[in-house]
Amino acid sequence: MYQRLLEHLSTAVLLLDGALRLRWMNPAAESLLAVSLGRVRGTRLESLESVAEVLTKARREFHPYTQREASLPLPGQEPVTVDFTVTPLAEDELLLEIEPRDRLLRISREEALIARQEAIKVLSRGLAHEVKNPLGGIRGAAQLLERDLPDPQLAEFTHIIVEEVDRLRDLVDRMLGPNQLREPAPLNIHQVLERVRSLVLAEHPGIEVARDYDPSLPELSGEEAQLIQAVLNVARNAVQALEEHATPAPRLVLRTRARRQFTLGAERHRLVCEVAVIDNGPGIPEALQETLFYPMVSGRASGSGLGLSIAQSILHQHQGLIECDSTPGHTEFRLLIPLEAS
Repeated sequence: MYQRLLEHLSTAVLLLDGALRLRWMNPAAESLLAVSLGRVRGTRLESLESVAEVLTKARREFHPYTQREASLPLPGQEPVTVDFTVTPLAEDELLLEIEPRDRLLRISREEALIARQEAIKVLSRGLAHEVKNPLGGIRGAAQLLERDLPDPQLAEFTHIIVEEVDRLRDLVDRMLGPNQLREPAPLNIHQVLERVRSLVLAEHPGIEVARDYDPSLPELSGEEAQLIQAVLNVARNAVQALEEHATPAPRLVLRTRARRQFTLGAERHRLVCEVAVIDNGPGIPEALQETLFYPMVSGRASGSGLGLSIAQSILHQHQGLIECDSTPGHTEFRLLIPLEAS
């Protein structure tokens, strides 16, 4: 019974002997350390060597120890930040509990991002309603005025009014992004990326666009045209940054990965598709990173600030979101979409 409870905990739990060899671990520990119990039972785990001193001290003094925000190296991955507690159960038995902090920090960041996006959506739709009503009145008045003009040549000015009103209306519609998701259908994310790749290469032949695909990814449910638009908006944004800063050997990478037991906002998903758009450009200024997905916010003088906002809106309609990490020479946008049916 107790083992069943431990197997369903989200905290990683490991049982070690006096020589720090593994006796047992729960599925959360297998997921965190990317190893299976059957393969590593009876061995010293390489990932735990960085905390071996604390484990030995706890066993020697027969006293529990807790360490906050320790760095835990993982095989083939970046180190993760964890809190861990080691409790001696007997002279030759240690209980190790590991709680990843990176995941909690990311959940907090994603919840804030989703909350901001919802607030922006409400504000934008309210603003659009207030703007589009008078635009319709101006357009109608210009058309009525054109009928009564004594000089037909003056109609040129009413045409300008109508055209500018239409341009503003289209701008507001683009700012709002798609209203709702049409009937979703099964689609292959790599077909979406190949379409985006061909468009980027046609528009910017001097940019290298590399592929790094996970062929084992299953189909996801969504609207292909909207996902093409979302990925294309992100890719175009990256390419424009590469060109404006004359980046030497400009390169874009389209990468796909499967993420298991992944949390988006407050909801945990069994399987998530991660599409990464990576460039080797100058990076995004730190002052812009917090407001990157706000409409009308752009780091370029010629930018409208709508592309990333629309892309984020499309991902939200697919129950996903977009994350971004950026340093000089490496900017990575990750589009995360649940693969299981909602």
